[in-house]
Parts: sequence; structure tokens; C-alpha cells
Amino acid sequence: MATLELDLAEEAVSAPVRKGRRFGMLFWAAIGWIVLVCALAIFAGVLPIPDPTAMDMLERRAPYSWEHWLGTDGLGRDEVSRLIYGARISLVVGLCAPMIGLTVGGALGMLAGYFRGRFETLTVGGTDVLLAFPPLILVLAIIAFLGQSIFNLTCILGVLGIPAFMRVARATTLTLSRREFVIAAQALGASHSRILLRELLPNVILPLFAFFLLGVAVTIVVEGSLSFLGLGVPPPISSWGSMIGEGRESLEVAPRLAFLPAVAMFLTVLAFNLVGDTLRAITDPRQGAL
Repeated sequence: MATLELDLAEEAVSAPVRKGRRFGMLFWAAIGWIVLVCALAIFAGVLPIPDPTAMDMLERRAPYSWEHWLGTDGLGRDEVSRLIYGARISLVVGLCAPMIGLTVGGALGMLAGYFRGRFETLTVGGTDVLLAFPPLILVLAIIAFLGQSIFNLTCILGVLGIPAFMRVARATTLTLSRREFVIAAQALGASHSRILLRELLPNVILPLFAFFLLGVAVTIVVEGSLSFLGLGVPPPISSWGSMIGEGRESLEVAPRLAFLPAVAMFLTVLAFNLVGDTLRAITDPRQGAL
């Protein structure tokens, strides 16, 4: 009887945990949308769609048709093709820039949280100096000096993301460095590199990856904002932000030219936010997920 009551108590305690970790329909819908957008962007070159830069002034702002499923823009370019190729730019910048922050900031945060002392003071102080600069003004100044290109924009946004990833990695490392498995590894004489790579990294990478997905969503919005202002990728390359900026001139006659890329950006950012927030809740060390 006592054994049965104990089993029921353990089941009652573990049930909320399993329920909290269960992925809902919104999560899988977000995953499906991300996979669809990534697949279209990767295979854009082999899809049966027109050239996104091909102009036809006789078909300016053409309505929906079998030839142009979503019509054409103010220069007669196919809207579907521009949306798909624009996803390439948004995803390349949105994925590569946070990857820079994840790699550099994650490494600095782990080292600062593990070794502490003077190295931690210098690292935290350096990131505070970087955070002291207004990010928009810094981006504008660097782009004006280096010029507009996908590479320059990706590097700038990646460097600006280093402090956030550093703080996440440092906070997680500080929590884990006091755990029993790290103390046991130190007592057994394990080297610092072994503890960092074998003990801490597998646990730190989980919250960092969840934060990475949230960073992708933020970077897509930032890239779209800069492209909307004409400071993103140079023409004739299309991105969702530049399409919104071009479509605002046709809001009275063809509002879809601005709304369609805005909806695509909104759904993509929402999907990354949903996936990232769900994984963040699961990998939160305060909930014992680690």
C-alpha cells in the first residue's frame, strides 16, 4: 500500500513536468513555417519562378494571375519571386549574424563565468563599453564608412549581438560551475579545458541555442528596418525590408506590395520567437531542466 502511494505521488509530481515540456500545435506550426521558408530560400534557384530582377514596364502593378500569382511590383517584377529571393537575404543575415554572437559571445561568457577574477572584469567591462554606444548610430556610421553589402551588415549585427550572448553564457556558467558534477571533475584532477568542453559546454549550449533563435528573430527585424531605410543590402537585391519600403509608394493603388512582405516577415519572426521561447522555457536551469 505504501509503495502504491509512493508511485502515485511520484506520478503526480512528474506529470506537470511532462505536461510543461509537451510541445503544442503552435510550436509545430512555427517549425513547419520555418522549414517552408528555409526550403524555398535554399531551392529558389531551381524553382519555376521568374527572375526577381526582370522588369516589364507594361505589367507594372499587375493584379493576381496565373503568370504572376501575387501580381507584380511598381517595376513589373514578379512579387512571388521577389518574396522568395528576399527570404534568402533575411535568413542569411538573420542566421549568420547571431552565429557570430553565439560563437564569440558564448566562448567569452563561458571563460568569464568559469575563471572569474580579472578576466571576468575585463570581459564584462568590454561588453559594457560596446553596449554604451547607441546601436543604430553605430550601425549607420560603420555602414557609411565600409559601404553597403551583405557581408558588412552581417558582421556589424553579429558584433552587436556579442554582449547579449556573453551575458547568457556567463550567467549559465556561473550557475553550473557550482554544481556537483563540476566539483567532482575538479576533485578528480580534470583539466580546465576538459571541464569546459565536456562538462559545461553541453549544458550551456542548450540555453544559448534557445537564445540564438530569439536573436534570429530580432536580427531579421533589424535587417528589415535598415533595408526599409535604404541602409541594408544594395539594389537590385531584394529583401523583405526593402520591398516594404518600395511598396509604401503604392499604398493607395496596390497596398499588397507593402503588406505581403510585411506579413512574410511577421510570420517568420513570430515562428522563431515561438520556437525560441519554448526551448528557453525547457532549458531554463531554474526549472531543473539541466
